[in-house]
Amino acid sequence: MAKYTKLNLRAEVEDQAPKFGMTEMEFHSARVPLELENAGLSFLRLAPNYRVPFGHHHKTQEEIYVLINGSARLKLDNEVIELKPWDAVRLSKDTMRNFEGGPEGAEIIAFGAPNTGPGDGPMTQDWWTD
Repeated sequence: MAKYTKLNLRAEVEDQAPKFGMTEMEFHSARVPLELENAGLSFLRLAPNYRVPFGHHHKTQEEIYVLINGSARLKLDNEVIELKPWDAVRLSKDTMRNFEGGPEGAEIIAFGAPNTGPGDGPMTQDWWTD
């Protein structure tokens, strides 16, 4: 393995969202392209007022979300919190979660550890309802 791997998260890491019919968001999962051994890293972009249509938690992985641009709401189990740029939120593996972009949309970096690979984040459709 190389001593380092450098990639642009938006330009050089594939957007996975279109594969799942999600046209209102981008999801660039960089774990494999960056050759991460012990962590996960993703970039998400949400269109204005777009709510991700499922919730998820993890079996093993702890996550940290950092809102880097725009605004968002983050539902954590039964609580909804507001995020502004550079807010960071640590989530235990068991916390059900997902995002809704604010009026100007949202750009988020997600960090996770340990590196668990696919299958660690079960999803629940229609989890966030008003």
